[in-house]
Amino acid sequence: MNNERVTIYIPDKQIKMGMGIWKEMFRELIKSRELTWRLFLRDFNARYKQTILGILWVLILPIVAVGIFVILNKGGILNVGTIDVPYPVFALFGITIWTLFASGLSSASNSMVQAGSMIVKINFSKVSLVVSSIGQPIVEFLVRIGLLVLVFIIFKTIPHWETIFLPLVLLPLFLLTLGIGFILALLSGVLRDVPNVVVLATTILMFISPVFYPIPEAGIFAELSYWNPLAHFITAARDIVFKGHISNQPGFIWSAIFAALVFFASWKIFYIAETKIPERI
Repeated sequence: MNNERVTIYIPDKQIKMGMGIWKEMFRELIKSRELTWRLFLRDFNARYKQTILGILWVLILPIVAVGIFVILNKGGILNVGTIDVPYPVFALFGITIWTLFASGLSSASNSMVQAGSMIVKINFSKVSLVVSSIGQPIVEFLVRIGLLVLVFIIFKTIPHWETIFLPLVLLPLFLLTLGIGFILALLSGVLRDVPNVVVLATTILMFISPVFYPIPEAGIFAELSYWNPLAHFITAARDIVFKGHISNQPGFIWSAIFAALVFFASWKIFYIAETKIPERI
């Protein structure tokens, strides 16, 4: 008697599942956790394997960026207005949060193309590629948190105890990053220009988001910040650390709802389309 397990593949199976697709999506995500972890380790080791400074680059780049804006602020070229903490602390905190988003999008947009040879040869959950690609930005974020703690000590800035809730405040930002990353990963399989567009777009977004300055009270940047969920996430993260509460709770809540909708919609689109990915890579 043959006890071998037989797997039957049905064309467009995901589309025919109906609401049962969500159960299958979560089941596949949990089932592929070991693969996701191995892919993360592979990418992490490959990234710093032949570099002289290694993971120190994670600290050098934000220090240089913040240093430039500190000089601009002291020289009167950039007027950030009144802030409650020393500007180097304010700016470094902003770029730390922002880089989690920007690096996440960049990594996700490259995840499918970089694994092209593996995709066309092996049948596995492609979701693992995108999820594992976000692991690198998370590690870099944690390393920058160490630098941020050092800067807090140097400038004698004491965070509020509510800082322990920072991971919960950042959760919507992570969901938004992963959700957009799913779509970018699909698009990069068709258009190889997508990773370059992501770098350009995130650079522009950085300057119109309150990364190096607080949200203005009036003007075009104030209007842009009102409709920009990233502005609410960055400001909420600053508030919970420096003030102990979120000053604009409605804006944060609506942005969090938007991020969740983007994540689940993009995840479903990716899951339905992943069977077509090998044809495009």
